[in-house]
Amino acid sequence: MLWRRRDRTRSDAPEEACTHLADAAAADDPAPLTPDGCQECLRLGEQAWAHLRMCLTCGHIGCCDSSPHRHATAHHHATGHPVMRSFEPGESWRWCYVDEVVG
Repeated sequence: MLWRRRDRTRSDAPEEACTHLADAAAADDPAPLTPDGCQECLRLGEQAWAHLRMCLTCGHIGCCDSSPHRHATAHHHATGHPVMRSFEPGESWRWCYVDEVVG
């Protein structure tokens, strides 16, 4: 099941399935680059993240948007990598930044 965040600025946005999520589901997940936490927070000497997210293109581990630094979203903006998944135990959902869809 896909959930699309309501985008009031794009009333013509198609409700098609996200190809980025489909591509990520068809590929093997990359190995996490820093399984101990958010790469940038650890580099800063902090552990203030709320939740962790993993980029499904390269394995980057970043903190979520509820965290002070929002490194997972910053990684997407810096790289254009489209899909991340929760890196929390027991969670398997994925988010496409491009289409703003969770799957």
